Amino acid sequence: MLLEKTTRMNFLFDFYQALLTDKQRSYMQLYYLDDHSLGEIAEAYGVSRQAVYDNIRRTEAMLEEYEDKLQLFEKFQNRQQIIAELSKTITDNNASQTVQLELIEQLKQWD
Repeated sequence: MLLEKTTRMNFLFDFYQALLTDKQRSYMQLYYLDDHSLGEIAEAYGVSRQAVYDNIRRTEAMLEEYEDKLQLFEKFQNRQQIIAELSKTITDNNASQTVQLELIEQLKQWD
């Protein structure tokens, strides 16, 4: 579960980091991408561990809120799934062109 949350936060951060403040971006990058502890981040910024924790939790909530409204990550996941299916049909000699065209149409819907 922790790995799933970390992976999700990394994706959400990739999609929405431009909407964050410099401090939020820095804390999230250090915590999730660079794997720093709360204590290490707190020491680097001269703040309490609790302040770092609170900032990261608020930022996580903001990222989830952005995803609820914009759904960039969900659209990305759906496109990736359709691309995988399309790739499979292309390598499958028995797949019909109609199936491939349907998958392409589904991709267009997620733009």
